[in-house]
Amino acid sequence: MKTDFQFSNLLGTVYSSGNLLFTPDGTCLLSPVGNRVSIFDLVQSKSYTLPFAHRRNIARLALNPRGNLLLSVDEDGHAILTNVPRRIVLYHFSFKGEISALAFAPSGRHFAAGIGRHVEVWHTPSTPDVADGDLEFAPFVRHRVYTGHFDNVQSIEWSADSRFFLTSSKDLTARIWSTDPEEGFVPTTLAGHRQAVLGAWFSKDQETIYTISKDGALLEWKYLSHPDAPSDAEEDDEDMRWRIAERHFFMQSNAHVTCAAFHPESKLLVTGFSSGLFSIHELPEFSQIQNLSISQNDIDFVAINKTGEWLAFGASKLGQLLVWEWQSESYVLKQQGHFDTMNTIAYSPEGQRIITAADDGKIKVWDVNSGFCVVTFTEHISGVTACEFAKRGNVLFTVSLDGSIRAWDLIRYRNFRTFTAPSRLSFSSIAVDPSGEVVCAGSIDSFDIHIWSVQTGQLLDRLSGHEGPVSSLAFSPDGGTLVSGSWDRTVRVWNIFARTQTSEPLQLMADVLCIAFRPDSKQIAVTTLDGQLTFWSVSEAMQQSGVDARRDVSGGRKMTDRRTAANVAGTKSFTTVKYSADGTCVLAGGNSKYICLYDVQSGVLAKKFTVSVNLALEGTQEFLNSKLLTEGGPRGMIDEQGEESELEDRRDNTLPGAQRGEGARKTRPEIRVPDVAFSPTGRAFCAASTEGLLIYSLDTVFQFDPFDLDMTVTPAATLSTLADKEYLKALVMAFRLNERSLVRRVYEAIPVSDVPLVVKDMPTVYLGRLLRFVAVQADESPHLEFNLMWIEALLSKHGRWMKDHKAGLEAELRSVEKAVRRIQAELARLADENIYRIEYLLAQPQETKEKTLMLDFGTNDIEAEHDETMADEDDDDGGEWMGID
Repeated sequence: MKTDFQFSNLLGTVYSSGNLLFTPDGTCLLSPVGNRVSIFDLVQSKSYTLPFAHRRNIARLALNPRGNLLLSVDEDGHAILTNVPRRIVLYHFSFKGEISALAFAPSGRHFAAGIGRHVEVWHTPSTPDVADGDLEFAPFVRHRVYTGHFDNVQSIEWSADSRFFLTSSKDLTARIWSTDPEEGFVPTTLAGHRQAVLGAWFSKDQETIYTISKDGALLEWKYLSHPDAPSDAEEDDEDMRWRIAERHFFMQSNAHVTCAAFHPESKLLVTGFSSGLFSIHELPEFSQIQNLSISQNDIDFVAINKTGEWLAFGASKLGQLLVWEWQSESYVLKQQGHFDTMNTIAYSPEGQRIITAADDGKIKVWDVNSGFCVVTFTEHISGVTACEFAKRGNVLFTVSLDGSIRAWDLIRYRNFRTFTAPSRLSFSSIAVDPSGEVVCAGSIDSFDIHIWSVQTGQLLDRLSGHEGPVSSLAFSPDGGTLVSGSWDRTVRVWNIFARTQTSEPLQLMADVLCIAFRPDSKQIAVTTLDGQLTFWSVSEAMQQSGVDARRDVSGGRKMTDRRTAANVAGTKSFTTVKYSADGTCVLAGGNSKYICLYDVQSGVLAKKFTVSVNLALEGTQEFLNSKLLTEGGPRGMIDEQGEESELEDRRDNTLPGAQRGEGARKTRPEIRVPDVAFSPTGRAFCAASTEGLLIYSLDTVFQFDPFDLDMTVTPAATLSTLADKEYLKALVMAFRLNERSLVRRVYEAIPVSDVPLVVKDMPTVYLGRLLRFVAVQADESPHLEFNLMWIEALLSKHGRWMKDHKAGLEAELRSVEKAVRRIQAELARLADENIYRIEYLLAQPQETKEKTLMLDFGTNDIEAEHDETMADEDDDDGGEWMGID
């Protein structure tokens, strides 16, 4: 089995903190999710996560005007410059301080960063105006540092010509700066607010400035002379200055402004409030257009796309991300992650959906291809602890601490059956018979296993025998055996469909945490509290092998740990284990930052995946930094917000009696992997973690992965080779560069008659790439017959080779099959819709047929379609082609 799984996507969380960004074309939304960046394509309804990860949560994002360079900065001021189309990290940089505002100039030559009360302007590390759009990379070069504010800078806005920029600050002022020294210009301070200024913007003509403060005051500034000056006197340049022309106020009782955005072209001002309300006003009249409540908590950030049609809102308290089209008053995107810890996940049998369930009582269904949440179930009133699919895949069973087991219909999206026990129990584990007739559940309150009939909802039986809480249940895939694990250090094998229900106990050395069945039903994997992973034969009731996994799962220190990560191995264990689809490997995770992949036969650790490097979580560091240790303990555990000026910042939300020592302490989330799951095809697996649902895949398409490159292989050389009609060489050169547009250009230029010859001589190292490319083209391009001819040539010329190397080409062959099936279905539907029209045309006389065709399709279309084929006849006859031969 292949082990080179790569990070593919992050689901389960859509927004955590920081600012939202629209791409310049307005079709994609960038959202910071912890220490990663997710991109939501609002037109194609897809999402993906960029592969890089910061060491802290992301504080600010900025995108250059061309949309190809992304600058992301974390809470420590460490920045990563990324090429967005290729998803490649170009440069790492540190700003030596926390960034509170970040913005690129419209010209793309500079960007400004607010660091504390200073503003730094830097040259963009690439020149966007280079011919052919190539990037000329240079390290970060600082242009100027601007000082003058007395508190943190909150926002930065550039003028349209990039000569000036506005900053707003917590010191109750906004300031106007020039990028370069301007003759006669002096940096100006706009003072008049009574609370912190959240934003300042230029109007489209740059004759007006709007500033808004936290208390809901909107001030309109104009460049005017003193109002008391005589009207007939000549205007004195020295008397001209920015003055308040209008004052407006948002009347929101007991709520303050938390974010605002202004769109100069449409003059729309969007403001978000701490009550979860947002309003849209048109300036300068300050006429209200809309008022809508979208959350019960603060709206943290609002962004407007380039056309001013879509508004994006982020609320970190519940992890909400919304895109609102204000003209039609409809949602373009409405997503929300779990706002509590994820407990369990499950792949649907067809592998297209993933179920997540959490302590917030919600069950979410995620689409693997699009990355969006399809539906959310909220019937459970307490944390959901386990879930499992019936074998056919349309029925999902979940158990909860509220004492109920619910069955969900995933076609109609409804709860059609609820099972309960005679006494109130908190269920923690579930197993479903493969036939879907019986469902079993185990509880931490009772030592019995409860069995219900799915058809009637009746409690059929209670299996007793364990002397401790039942922690894990599993049905064998063939349906003949039920296995249960308990804290009484035993695993019991039950034959519940026999006349006499007997159980075979297997004795272990520690409390059982999780059990998994191998797909062939002959072996089980058991994880225990002492860090052991053991494999047992079901038929012989004997242990076959075992792995001491304590060293593998250990790693990562908490701030309060007295011992190093290497010495805390005795306290770590796997809490979840799953077999791969072919049964050769097991995947295990627990209260650690590692996911381990083991080979079952040899017991060897095949690969170790690091879930997160985010230092904002406990358990991600290997070595503690002595500089962060103070007399009062680790600095990260001390509450430093008690002296803040804002009431919301210094409010203590800790539980009574939870403080130790003199200073107030605060808690941080800990990195954990509560559950893992393999996809049914074995080509991917997912893991529920503190940061969200991580998907690792073998089918990750590399954006740029050149090999066999040398100095002679360039786009110009490739096109020159194509012009010389050396089609095979040109195609190989295009694949070496791996430029999709270049590959497509060469691919479409190859004559139909030469396709079999090119495919026959294609080196086998490029066959996988060519197969994948043709499958994508069959889905996207309109050249139906041309693509089918390529597929036919590939399968006929290299079919035996593909059969021999099927293991490495599963994704490509699956894509081709999917494309061919789609084309077949569309052609069948097209033929069915037009069958009577075709029969009618065929029944007409020849002369009528020509006229009918010309009426149906148009002479111009036919001439355009057959332009090349008839050109020679036109030259020979010296006449003009008038119709169909």
